[in-house]
Amino acid sequence: MSLEIKVPTVGESITEVTLAQWLKEDGDYVEMDENIAELESDKATFELPAEKAGILRIIAQEGDTLEIGAVVCTIEEGDAPSGDKKADAPAAPVATTATPQAVEASENPDSYAAGTASPAAAKILREKGIDPSTIKGTGKDGRITKEDAEKAQAKPAAPKAESKPATATTVPTVAGSRNERREKMSSLRKTIAKRLVSVKNETAMLTTFNEVNMQPIMDLRAKYKDIFKEKHGVGLGFMSFFTKAVTTALKEWPAVNARIEENEIVYSDFADISIAVSAPKGLVVPVIRNAESMTLYQVEKEVINLATKARDSKLTIEEMTGGTFTITNGGVFGSMMSTPIINAPQSAILGMHNIVQRPIAENGQVVIRPMMYIALSYDHRVIDGRESVSFLVRVKQLLEDPARLLLEV
Repeated sequence: MSLEIKVPTVGESITEVTLAQWLKEDGDYVEMDENIAELESDKATFELPAEKAGILRIIAQEGDTLEIGAVVCTIEEGDAPSGDKKADAPAAPVATTATPQAVEASENPDSYAAGTASPAAAKILREKGIDPSTIKGTGKDGRITKEDAEKAQAKPAAPKAESKPATATTVPTVAGSRNERREKMSSLRKTIAKRLVSVKNETAMLTTFNEVNMQPIMDLRAKYKDIFKEKHGVGLGFMSFFTKAVTTALKEWPAVNARIEENEIVYSDFADISIAVSAPKGLVVPVIRNAESMTLYQVEKEVINLATKARDSKLTIEEMTGGTFTITNGGVFGSMMSTPIINAPQSAILGMHNIVQRPIAENGQVVIRPMMYIALSYDHRVIDGRESVSFLVRVKQLLEDPARLLLEV
């Protein structure tokens, strides 16, 4: 008797998921509660466990979009194959009741596995238009693995006989590869695309800029980074300073921390700071809850925790839900200046950029300082120009005199 494994309910707002990857292959023996596949929603990636032990029979393919409750695979009754037993166990004699097909496969493994592609490999080869019989597999008994399929290249078609007169003009040959590939958009990428277009079309977004002399913070970090690391177990980075500066400024300019809900403006007396993180499958924005009540080292620990989960695709939906204000750091990729897009339904986002040594006027003298451009994109329906500019100036003041962050002045 076989058991159907269906897409589980993962959240009230999620109606479909994408089958991101099979962790097991069709025909594999799986243990109960063993993870057999990865499913990807528009908010997070989660693993699908086997609900019983037995033989896996794959139904849905990688890249398929599945509704909640759809059948992903079945698990049939069956025992673990003898190959899973200990190597030093005596070999069991071949049963005399074995089928002719089984006997043939045991005598000639190539007749079954050689040239056979795994489900993931078969999908890739179909997309590339490559015949599996032309690929030499490197897997067990010559099985074509996913890596084999990814490395495979389609053979160029044989040139046709020249039917035109010898005097006809020929198209010049372009040197170099001109391959193309198509990938189905993941649920996460489709959601990001929809949200960004929605923000551009439905908000009155403007951006104001300023620049920050980062020398005071860099001096402070250089002086105390070793003591800070020894005491708290984390490094003293820039994100904690920016987070504390933002939460302080939000108290003074609450409209920057507000959002629109239908015909009302909702003001939050707390600061849940969303931190934009570039994950392998796209941009995610986990949230630091009540950041206004945290110390510098608490912020640093939470940033590291959330960033690690994002890189490992382990963020939960709860960790990415909510947020009243967002900070994004394009400087880690070398961005000098940009206009970040608001993270709806929030009304503002602060963009950090790279630090560049530039000449500036200081006390009537031209000096070289590590300077950073900062940008605040905001929804003009909620935030007026005076509030946006004043907020950004306040952030600049706090960063250029970090003692204010500790003294809260």
